Amino acid sequence: MTKGPAQPSGQDKKLQEKLCEKGEIPQHIAIIMDGNGRWAKSRSLPRVAGHNEGVNSVRDIVEACGQLGVKFLTIYAFSTENWRRPKDEISVLMRLLLKALRDERDRLYSNNVRLKTIGDLSALPGDIQQELQEAMELMKHNTGLTLVLALSYSGRWDITNAMKRIAGEIETGKIRPGEIDDKVISYHLSTRGIPDPDLLIRTSGEMRISNFLLWQLAYTEFYITELLWPEFRRRALYDAVASFQQRERRFGMVSEQLQLKRKHAAVSYVERFLKSVSGN
Repeated sequence: MTKGPAQPSGQDKKLQEKLCEKGEIPQHIAIIMDGNGRWAKSRSLPRVAGHNEGVNSVRDIVEACGQLGVKFLTIYAFSTENWRRPKDEISVLMRLLLKALRDERDRLYSNNVRLKTIGDLSALPGDIQQELQEAMELMKHNTGLTLVLALSYSGRWDITNAMKRIAGEIETGKIRPGEIDDKVISYHLSTRGIPDPDLLIRTSGEMRISNFLLWQLAYTEFYITELLWPEFRRRALYDAVASFQQRERRFGMVSEQLQLKRKHAAVSYVERFLKSVSGN
């Protein structure tokens, strides 16, 4: 049986096709999942109910991203700062994480998802570390969406560790201080080999990045929604992608420069095509 993302329903497939026809699908989407506790509180439920429902949102978004052709999806599952929460809640979150990994592993594998992690995994309970390693090993040859779990992660932790590794390589003479540039720093981050996010989604209306991917978000488009994470499903994802498609990503340039760049790229493509068919 060929592995691949589960097929969307008829109406959902039409929405996805419309998005793909309309413009570029982000190669990498990052999500700050916020609002589980507020969702539960608004329904007079314990916080754990919100976290549990949030897992259902993760499942739907992962599936939809795979169907859309998104290459990387990074979700902020547990931050370094989250360790400051009450011990009882941390314990519940860890049990939910372990359960989700066990319940979703086979589904992710059959959907051709590859699993990666970023963060200080050594801080996690041993059974979770083992489950993560087994899941990543199982899915390492999958070729579809790469799901990146940010666990016990923070942007400052990531940059600090990168600086330590670079300093160590300077001490051993592997690199010289004058050789340090953006590429060198990116190479030493935990996201090495993963392109920077094109689109960052944050739920619950909060207007901050909460120490997430501080280096990597330099040119990322932001999409803030008032929806709480347990309410955020694929239709909301499509709205975020549609908003992204309306942006002009200038990367410090002006519109005229982008238009000229696209024109040159189109001319270059035509020239290469004509050369290939002529045999010259």
